Amino acid sequence: MPGKNITQAADAALFSGRRAVTGITFTALFAALIASGAFVAIPVGPVPIGLQNFFALLSGLILGPFLGAASVALFLAAGITGLPVFANNGSPMGIARLVGPTGGYLFGYLAGAAAAGLIAGFPRPGNNLSVRRLVLATLAGFLVVYIPGVVQLKMILNISWSRAITVGFYPFLAGDALKGIAAALITRRLRRTAAGLLSR
Repeated sequence: MPGKNITQAADAALFSGRRAVTGITFTALFAALIASGAFVAIPVGPVPIGLQNFFALLSGLILGPFLGAASVALFLAAGITGLPVFANNGSPMGIARLVGPTGGYLFGYLAGAAAAGLIAGFPRPGNNLSVRRLVLATLAGFLVVYIPGVVQLKMILNISWSRAITVGFYPFLAGDALKGIAAALITRRLRRTAAGLLSR
């Protein structure tokens, strides 16, 4: 039945197109959320405390590894062009920020979103995320952010590992614990919403 096959192909193409538009919309939305976290930042030494890592983590938990990482990549691309999307606007913007002392944390957002998304899995209708997996994804996502962050901080400032960990990791543990709890509380419902919209 050629006519039926053509209709089915057209429906499949329309479905794929709508899903692509929905994915692009979610990617842009979470990139904007990550950027908005720059306006809530408390300067503490060379690395400010803010909400950008929280939104980066959420992008991976809610959207999965690919769209979550794409959201962070879009955010980074906006920052590279010079838009004021990075926290602590007193620091250099653009590519200079990425190669500066705190640039490793920005790359860490990308790795953290991908890691959280890989552990949490892709959002699909009926695929409920267990509490155990959610906690593991949240912890891994936050910790992965600090690996490139502390390494680059140590190398650029030419300080010892103990000093880099002291100023680039320890001060953020309490705040990240609270952000992790908040992320875990809202992720499951938002994942169901995202899964429903992405599957339509």
